[in-house]
Amino acid sequence: MPPTSAASPGSAAPTASPAPTGHLARARELLAAYPVVDGHNDLPWALREHVRYDLDRLDIAADQTGTLHTDIPRLRSGGVGAQFWSVYVRSDLAGDEAVSATLEQIDCVTQLLTRYGSDLARALTAGDMEKARAEGRIASLMGAEGGHSINNSLATLRALHALGVRYMTLTHNDSLAWADSATDEPRAGGLSAFGREVVREMNRCGMLVDLSHVAATTMGDALDTSEAPVIFSHSSARAVCDHPRNIPDDVLERLPANGGVAMATFVPKFVLPAAVAWTRAADENMRAHGLHPLDTTPRGMEVQRAFEAANPRPAATVSTVADHLDHMREAAGIDHIGIGGDYDGTAFVPAGLDDVSGYPNLVAELLRRGWSAADLAKLTWQNAVRVLGAAEDVARDLRSRRGPSNATLAALDGAPDAPGA
Repeated sequence: MPPTSAASPGSAAPTASPAPTGHLARARELLAAYPVVDGHNDLPWALREHVRYDLDRLDIAADQTGTLHTDIPRLRSGGVGAQFWSVYVRSDLAGDEAVSATLEQIDCVTQLLTRYGSDLARALTAGDMEKARAEGRIASLMGAEGGHSINNSLATLRALHALGVRYMTLTHNDSLAWADSATDEPRAGGLSAFGREVVREMNRCGMLVDLSHVAATTMGDALDTSEAPVIFSHSSARAVCDHPRNIPDDVLERLPANGGVAMATFVPKFVLPAAVAWTRAADENMRAHGLHPLDTTPRGMEVQRAFEAANPRPAATVSTVADHLDHMREAAGIDHIGIGGDYDGTAFVPAGLDDVSGYPNLVAELLRRGWSAADLAKLTWQNAVRVLGAAEDVARDLRSRRGPSNATLAALDGAPDAPGA
């Protein structure tokens, strides 16, 4: 998802009940040992939108509350030990334009790693993540959000991997010729033959297959095809909030056999049923003002704040997100869940999870509900590290048995290699 300013800055925020002091202190202790691996943060796109990557103008070494959800002081306060930075580009960018924008996003992350090297550590492997944790730095990985970023080219996919991208979300909000999105009309009936080849090549490279944003049919086809564990970098439980961006129980129940991880997101419209209709109305209001619903410019946020003031927003809380994690643990098992907040990728956030400093509040709530320290270590750190390591193991085996695929959309699907298809 594209980013935004901090949740409705300047408007009244819903109030969350504070976690009991004992639980919050214990949560911070646990996070010091097993910090959060967050599956999805849109800071790079926020930096593009706010300052066109001019890091002198928006220095994340300083507190950016009111402008961003993310900065280094709040990552530290929140107990974040590893972050998948989304190198997202909007799905209305197509062809070479999408590829170029993705490269700019990757360059942004590279600039961040150079500028803030004492706090952020480049990570390509599970071993790198553990090394960063031992050094007290935040392991920084990249995930591409949407298969439009490769312009139907497996060679481009491999190039993104070579540049450090360690997962790709198969679609964003729009369906592709080879993969169906959860929020668009189907075009491929799940994954096409070329779509399945994309998954196989991701397995061979060691790039995690991310199934957030994709249709349930695409989820099923990817699980049928993938030889490596998959992830959902920022999706919650459909049984708790019936939104197409969430994961159905029958898919959650397949994760143990696959070895994958579903990382619960915090976006209110994906976690709180009452927020679904409210967000639909807010989106229509944005369109009525001639703005894209995902517009995060100052003008866009002004319109959003005015709508929220006139139409009070249903308030998700830490407890709302914990309800999803309780359900996901029951459906998939403790070894197959994680966290993907989608900070700087949503206009609104739950009370108590107002920015990247809020993770201890969630851990405290789960402690209050009886989650053990061992379970929380899996949720925050161990599951995500294990999945990346497993993908590396699969890739080594596959590369020993087969070389790169040069298949094309036209050859496999009988369709033209149209830009952005």
